[in-house]
Amino acid sequence: MSKHSPDADVAFISALAELLNKNDLTELSVKREYGEDDSLEVRVVKQSNIVTTTMAAPAPVYAAAPAAVAAPAAPAAVNDDPAQHPGAVTSPMVGTCYLAAEPGATPFITIGATVAEGQTVLIIEAMKTMNHIPAPRAGTVKRILVEDGTPVEFGAPLMIIE
Repeated sequence: MSKHSPDADVAFISALAELLNKNDLTELSVKREYGEDDSLEVRVVKQSNIVTTTMAAPAPVYAAAPAAVAAPAAPAAVNDDPAQHPGAVTSPMVGTCYLAAEPGATPFITIGATVAEGQTVLIIEAMKTMNHIPAPRAGTVKRILVEDGTPVEFGAPLMIIE
């Protein structure tokens, strides 16, 4: 049985949500250890002025990102949104995007390059781990939507492969 107060947990989560808004953050993840078999993991994510929280104890939390809500828009506006393009490659995680294996190295891909399915097209560093992002399909790189060293969020469009 837990020896900590649920009211204290609610106050803690509220403080995290306030901290998220105050510092203009989009995501915050914290784990509190109360004892050997007692912990609280909280992930607070801000999307479109909505703050959501996920709690679990003692098992780790692997929360799926909420599905994006499509806003009604004119057909021309939908075509301008790279995330809605059928050839869009989106980020599978939050992290820092790198277009080359190391600073000064040749980029993995360039605009107009032909890529094979499974070929590494960029790297996303998350929690000091370099994650190679493969091309989900074979095709030609039409647009690169991120710059080297920029932060990306889950689901953000990275490039267009047709």
